[in-house]
Amino acid sequence: MAAEHELDASSYIQHHLTFLTHPSEEGGFWTVNVDTIITSVILGVLVLGFLWLVVRKATPGVPSKTQAFAELAVEFVNDQVRSMFHHDYRIVAPIALTVGLWVVFMNLADLLPVDIMAWIYANVFHLHAWRTVATADVNTTFALSLSVLGLMIFYNIRNKGLGGWAHELYGTPFGTRPVWAAVLLIPFNLLFNAIEYISKPLSHSLRLFGNMYAGEIMFLLIALLASSGIFGMVGGAVAQVAWILFDGFIAVLQAYIFMMLTVAYIAMAHEHH
Repeated sequence: MAAEHELDASSYIQHHLTFLTHPSEEGGFWTVNVDTIITSVILGVLVLGFLWLVVRKATPGVPSKTQAFAELAVEFVNDQVRSMFHHDYRIVAPIALTVGLWVVFMNLADLLPVDIMAWIYANVFHLHAWRTVATADVNTTFALSLSVLGLMIFYNIRNKGLGGWAHELYGTPFGTRPVWAAVLLIPFNLLFNAIEYISKPLSHSLRLFGNMYAGEIMFLLIALLASSGIFGMVGGAVAQVAWILFDGFIAVLQAYIFMMLTVAYIAMAHEHH
């Protein structure tokens, strides 16, 4: 019996990579990862609620440190949006700020120590399966990227009309002239645009997911060094510190890339070909 419950490297990693799913689900397409939903909602409420409170209490005089931080974040996002989006950005900038801040804090959850968090979940909340990093769940990144795809289609139709957008789908990039070649050109145009519309959410989501999932795996592998003795424990501690610094940089960078691609895709929806 003891051998059945022995914790080896594979079971250790598998334990930390197990989602808390809905009790009625047993895997499959419609499985709901409860931990992903709860974590992302909590972080979204905390981060965006914090900004809302800061803006609500903002004063025209000398700003507090908290207000100054919020103003710097908003101004930074506004500058980045203005550099890429050459239209009215009063709606796009808040979208970028929401996406950027939400993703960066979901990414930074990867810096929480996995074993301490697992102990808290098990002993305080009695949960023996919980993933803290929502963006290490491909469902989260796909949901975000599909939302951006929906915004692209919405702005395409809003700015070009349904007919104009449809004409762009079958008329670009190869055109429809001469008329005798339209029968051949239109299928190629539709195929080209279909590939573009499919590849954007795929690359948008998998880039973020791959980086955060890899970061999570690296933390677990480094933690396993402690089981190899005193030298492994010391080396693992040094490696953990180094990886925390690097992974924190990657978390912020990937959130920035995700935000800027969101702005770029919406900006493309405003361009007429």
